[in-house]
Amino acid sequence: MSNRRIRLLVLTPLMAGTFIAAPAALAGSAAAAAPTATCSISGVFDNGKVHLSGGGFTPGPAYLSSPTAAGGQFTIGADGGFQKLNVENAQYTVTQGNEHTECSGFNGG
Repeated sequence: MSNRRIRLLVLTPLMAGTFIAAPAALAGSAAAAAPTATCSISGVFDNGKVHLSGGGFTPGPAYLSSPTAAGGQFTIGADGGFQKLNVENAQYTVTQGNEHTECSGFNGG
């Protein structure tokens, strides 16, 4: 066997492994770049209520909780967003599975 043939026999599996590993590495970086879920509370209206809105969630069931106001289960839309209109002015958290997203914008009203 020549040196050239031996090098090809040794390098071919190494190069193939690089091409197989590359898509997995790219998939991992794409997952890391996924948008983070957000939730925000609007300003307080004349009636003392606020609006909640959010985006970047996984479509499907979610749970809204608050230490001082009513919460409950609701559904995130197909676009990953939601709106809750005329809710009590309080600090809220949206939970999906083990992910908890605190809603920003609460001013202690």
